[in-house]
Amino acid sequence: MEKLIYVLWDADGERLRRELPSVIGEKGGINIRINIQDDDVAAGSGLIQSRGDPLPNAVVQFWLPSSNIIFREALDNAIGKYCSKFHAWLVAESTIIANVKQPPQAGERTDGFAQMAFLTLPPKMDWKDWRAVWRDYHTQVAIDTQSNFEYIQNLVIEPLMDEASPYVAIVEECFPIEALTDPQIFFDAKGDQEKFDENLGIMMESCGRFIEPGTIDVFPTSQFNY
Repeated sequence: MEKLIYVLWDADGERLRRELPSVIGEKGGINIRINIQDDDVAAGSGLIQSRGDPLPNAVVQFWLPSSNIIFREALDNAIGKYCSKFHAWLVAESTIIANVKQPPQAGERTDGFAQMAFLTLPPKMDWKDWRAVWRDYHTQVAIDTQSNFEYIQNLVIEPLMDEASPYVAIVEECFPIEALTDPQIFFDAKGDQEKFDENLGIMMESCGRFIEPGTIDVFPTSQFNY
């Protein structure tokens, strides 16, 4: 089995949730997840980062026996009917923090919100060095300094289309809904300015080791599992 991630532009979130899971399932996809920028996360606009291009408004994730185009083409065609355009990647998933605090219920919105982060390789950094900093060092920093109750790292294996953005990793982290607008809650320091300053400083120092400012896309979403 292989994991695929699609990002969609101008998608109708309600229609995606209502129709797409069964379409994907009929074509062999399992463990389907749909993330949508919707009204429930609109207050989190301050968390958004962009490389400059318009951001997608939906993410579709699922597992397929093979990402080979001869097995995937029908799915690509189906997904294309739900948006103005899409990009797709084959990824390797690593579950850093499994969601046991707010376990998803099939077809229902997961409590809190899911932040999607799409990372690119800094121009002056070797991929092997980048991966070591991100996976071997930053992972523990993200666990220690944030209120994330789910943390999924997706290492990009390859783009599934020539025009796909040059991401090297796609990260999903779930946070309490209050973290949309309260940085102290986001950084696991509610009511504690000293702890907040410390956690924020550690996080920014760590991010500076493997992220070039202005080269990543980040946005909050509502998460739905099927």
